[in-house]
Amino acid sequence: MGSKLLCLFLASVILAYYIYSPMPEDFEEPWKVMFISATLRTLKHLAEVTEYLGLQNYMEVLTLITNTEYVMPMSDENVTVTDTEFNNTTVRLYLPRKASDGLRRAVVYFHGGGWCLGQAGMKSYDRLTRRTSDMLNAVVVSVNYRLAPKYHFPIQFEDVYSVTKFFLQSSVLSQYGVDPDRVGVAGDSAGGNLAAAVAQQLLEDPEVKNKLKIQALLYPALQALDLNLPSYRENENKPILSKSLIIRFWSGYFTSDLSLREAMTSNRHVPVESSHLFQFVNWSNLLPEEMKKDHVYVSPTYGSSELAQKYPGFLDLRASPLLANDAQLQKLPRTYILTCQHDVLRDDGFMYARRLQRAGVPVTHDHAKDAFHGAITFVSFPAELAVGHRLFNRYIEWLNENL
Repeated sequence: MGSKLLCLFLASVILAYYIYSPMPEDFEEPWKVMFISATLRTLKHLAEVTEYLGLQNYMEVLTLITNTEYVMPMSDENVTVTDTEFNNTTVRLYLPRKASDGLRRAVVYFHGGGWCLGQAGMKSYDRLTRRTSDMLNAVVVSVNYRLAPKYHFPIQFEDVYSVTKFFLQSSVLSQYGVDPDRVGVAGDSAGGNLAAAVAQQLLEDPEVKNKLKIQALLYPALQALDLNLPSYRENENKPILSKSLIIRFWSGYFTSDLSLREAMTSNRHVPVESSHLFQFVNWSNLLPEEMKKDHVYVSPTYGSSELAQKYPGFLDLRASPLLANDAQLQKLPRTYILTCQHDVLRDDGFMYARRLQRAGVPVTHDHAKDAFHGAITFVSFPAELAVGHRLFNRYIEWLNENL
């Protein structure tokens, strides 16, 4: 009996040690976040072990898990929901049932997941886009782009771009009763990256006559050059998205070759001949003083040209929208950027907001000091958080006022 109690005690101690991790003091529901974080950490460890044993690729394991979150396209009394195809790419389409005085607004949404995970039909994304359609009385197109490791850059970008370009055709907008002057793109994390890249590319496309009114970027990943920003250092092991995981995502976006991930981990992946690009991501010139804190900017350590020649995507504007020059930025539409204090991607959003403001683009930079990466998707049981509802409501409020 004593040995059983001892084993139970030891097991409880180990479990508590594994679950418990210090949370920032400003988190509103620290224990909930802790359990969510522990659950995700467990899944990541499972994926690591499975990959180490040679049973399955890390991302493929996580994909199997995210697939359990899939929900069918179910219509309700407010929104008609269907899965269809736009330009040979699957989308989940949300059409409001409420009466409208005139043409409706529309949002083309790109889900997050590091270009490797997720889908429009995941419970969290279905809820987000469904509520967007209902609350704004707007048409919402949620895009299921192809994912790594099966597909690498620029496939993901090309999928979302082709859908957006197709939807912006006057005949398609007319079919769904959409006002051509009130269409925007939005996305979170990797989806925010894709939304920013699409907004930039559309400006250069002479075939696109109808332009975007807004872009909404939720804690976006915007550059793959400097992976040692202050936010990367401060939030290396914060909830949901660790530094090691975002580097897995970034490298996996471009290739399955582990040499790129290793180079990115040491921040030695950019060749010296691309040194001029660092001016666009120099955080010492772009971050506010409170974000710099005691961090010291160190000149880049350059890597081999071989990686950039084999996988040039990480130097491509379509993958790193922060590399756009000022002349390109000036033409962008009104912008909403959400950043979270406890997020490795925080500084990407801060730098883009600053560069857009300097270029004369109207920008609303909404910085959540008590939030972490992915917070806006935690709005339903069992992973429901007050901060998720609060950030979602702020995002919807901005869309309502600006779209």
